[in-house]
Amino acid sequence: MASTVSGPPRRPREPGGGGPQAGKRKRRGPGRSRGARAPGLLGRLHWKAVLVALVALMIAGAMLGPKLLVVRSVRVAGNGDAVPASQVLAVAHVTHGQPLIWVNTGAIAHRVAQLRQVQSAQVSRDWPATIVITIQLRKPLFALPVHGGYALVDAFGVNVRDATSRPPGLPLLTVNTDSGTLRGSPAVRAAAGVLAELPPQVARKVRGVTTGGPNDVSVKLADGAIVVWGGAERGSIKAAELQLLMRRPARVYDVSGAGTAVTEG
Repeated sequence: MASTVSGPPRRPREPGGGGPQAGKRKRRGPGRSRGARAPGLLGRLHWKAVLVALVALMIAGAMLGPKLLVVRSVRVAGNGDAVPASQVLAVAHVTHGQPLIWVNTGAIAHRVAQLRQVQSAQVSRDWPATIVITIQLRKPLFALPVHGGYALVDAFGVNVRDATSRPPGLPLLTVNTDSGTLRGSPAVRAAAGVLAELPPQVARKVRGVTTGGPNDVSVKLADGAIVVWGGAERGSIKAAELQLLMRRPARVYDVSGAGTAVTEG
């Protein structure tokens, strides 16, 4: 007799298929995958790495900063041809290798301003390693006769430089005061103020300026005529009165008196 060998009886399939464990499995929602939470974890790791790098940079900066941010060069601006950069650097005394933050910019500016051609100086830091010295040069306004030539004087009475001949365009300056020095002289300042107030067409004709003080300034023109200006007050009014007076040729134009403008000759 033939015999038949069979395996254990099969359990009936659960409705819907999948066997006996199918009911225990959770269905994944639409679009959901096993790696859905990975970006959040990577993001946290990224920010931790950034924070670690920043801390490392701060520590390195604290340790190496004074060695890195030091003076390595000095730049001079505004000096033109009047003052060599080497002369400015010689009086500036900037210490190379010094931390830039420790540089006393005010002291450097003060030393540079002692040069007679320099009216003012400004010193700034150009990070990471440069000091910039910017100077404003004095501008000669007058030629003052001295032994052997002329002293070229600015509006503050400073002798900017010496010359053997009078440069074209600079009027001769005559100072009738007892002051021993012209530097800071109110008389010279008054003369400079009058030149600034003169009408342009008159200023171009000026050949000499005489000053005895803040209220005593007169101007000599190319044709020999004299303009008696007086003090610095009412400058624009005096300029307008002078233009009216000069419509008639005269030897003297006097606008020094308030409300009175006269001519002579």
